[in-house]
Amino acid sequence: MHSRRTVLTTAAAAAATAALGAGPAHSVPSPTPQPSRATLDRLRRLIARMSPEEKAGQLFVMRVYGESATDPDPADVAANRKEIGVDNAAELIARYHVGGIIYFGWAHNTRDPHQIAELSNGIQDAAADLRVPVPVLISTDQEHGIVARIGEPATLLPGAMALGAGGSTEDARTAGRISGQELRAMGLRQDYAPDADVNVNPANPVIGVRSFGADPEAVARMVAAQVGGYQDAGVAACAKHFPGHGDTDTDSHVGLPYIHHSAEEWERLDAPPFKAAIAAGIDSVMTAHIVVPALDPSGDPATLSRPIVTGILRERLGYDGVVVTDSLGMEGVRVKYGDDRVPVLALRAGVDQLLNPPDLSVAHGAVVRALRDGELSEREIDAKLLRILLLKERRGLFDDPYTSRQQVDRVVGTRAHRVAADRIADRTTTLLRNDGGLLPLSRRRTGRLLVAGVDPAAPTGTGGPPTEVLARELTRLGFEATALSTGTAPSRQAIARARAALGRRDAAVVATYDVTASSAQRTLVAELLATGKPVVQLAIRNPYDIALLDGVEAALASYSWTDVELRAAARVIAGRRDPKGRLPVPIMRADAPQTALYQIGHGLRY
Repeated sequence: MHSRRTVLTTAAAAAATAALGAGPAHSVPSPTPQPSRATLDRLRRLIARMSPEEKAGQLFVMRVYGESATDPDPADVAANRKEIGVDNAAELIARYHVGGIIYFGWAHNTRDPHQIAELSNGIQDAAADLRVPVPVLISTDQEHGIVARIGEPATLLPGAMALGAGGSTEDARTAGRISGQELRAMGLRQDYAPDADVNVNPANPVIGVRSFGADPEAVARMVAAQVGGYQDAGVAACAKHFPGHGDTDTDSHVGLPYIHHSAEEWERLDAPPFKAAIAAGIDSVMTAHIVVPALDPSGDPATLSRPIVTGILRERLGYDGVVVTDSLGMEGVRVKYGDDRVPVLALRAGVDQLLNPPDLSVAHGAVVRALRDGELSEREIDAKLLRILLLKERRGLFDDPYTSRQQVDRVVGTRAHRVAADRIADRTTTLLRNDGGLLPLSRRRTGRLLVAGVDPAAPTGTGGPPTEVLARELTRLGFEATALSTGTAPSRQAIARARAALGRRDAAVVATYDVTASSAQRTLVAELLATGKPVVQLAIRNPYDIALLDGVEAALASYSWTDVELRAAARVIAGRRDPKGRLPVPIMRADAPQTALYQIGHGLRY
């Protein structure tokens, strides 16, 4: 059976296609050029020199702690020893011959652009010292919006749902190109973006605003545009999470989600963005740790499913690029099989790269054993290695894997990139409600503002907190704005302080974050409204909050709490920019979940 929300949002999506703009479903760049015979022969000779241990290592993409490849801080050395059995990235490469490394902020890889570039160069130095030297494919999750690993002074751009609200494939392509150029300048040649999931479930705890929206064809257009942007900049894009993670209420980091779409619903709802990415020549596709019984009744997650990875992705959709797993440390892929079987089963399913296993020694040893005893054929592994090496060749790693401080200074966080980011953000803020023309706020009538609400940490560890960013920008625009953080679960004391503070102000702007039926954020908004002062509500994550906030006269959505999107929202609130964003997802009524409060394409203007 399928979910009621799927039926509702499918109908809404079909009705909204025209509202979001006509045009070709998939605007794509030229197809990926085919490698020459000389290139293929050279890479095959390289593979032939590898031992089983070296071949197995090239299939892994691994985390490593530290801001330096050879001299990380003592705490990072200790973390590496505990989790991987090595001191640093150079030892990781020497021992396991890993073909890829993924950067994380929490692993202390991404302190600043110059440090990132030096780390990247140190990793490539270590790879060059191997018996069979192969450059490392360095990657990260720089989706922008709520998932970004590299912060300021690199340019931060609107995330997927914000771009979906803007509706411009040119903006999506430009954002991908800027991000790709900056990543490449820091030594990264792969980004695990764009998210190709179609977010038809408002309760989705893991995708949400990481998706471009709920209309499959609109999402497909944006995905194709971003693929073109990233790869035009020389960085491999990665469409995720195949076969589609959009209709779930379980987070695959902590459980195993089931997607109950029929095969026909999957074809209509989930497949279009992945087809568009393939048509655009995407370099890599990431699998999801989800069960889709209509596509594979075995109960195996898609990552371990040969019917899904080989049968659908490779054979039916014709994709022959690199397939990478989502993190093998996530619970969704570990609930059915042990950590020694998961990597082998993923390779047998048709995957090429194994991302971030919880225990590399266990995973690597299991692959070597499977290769030696014939469970994995050498011919099959060699074909996977060839795909990976061709991707590295295509992204220039065999020509020159290095970067420099000069490249960082020329490219990363330039004024032109920041101006472009602001201009794109200005087209994304969505005005959902404006009863009585409350917005834009008047500096004469409502010059003294209280900015209250949630202050989640910046996704990148840079920028924020949101209430202060909003207050600072509104003050710059001529208001007298004061920030008061009340949190995602405001206490009675915090609510009382906010109400008292509004008594000395002319109006309030309140930032909300994923409001639920039992959320104290509802009480905060109600108490502010009870003062009789004007209250403007800004949803800084998922746009659905307004359905649970009775009495709000003016409501907006920014789709993220990164500074670039908050400043754009402030400009709309102040009347310096017209609200141009339109909802890329429907918002259903809280009291009648089968009825849309606002349809896809809704968005007011001044």
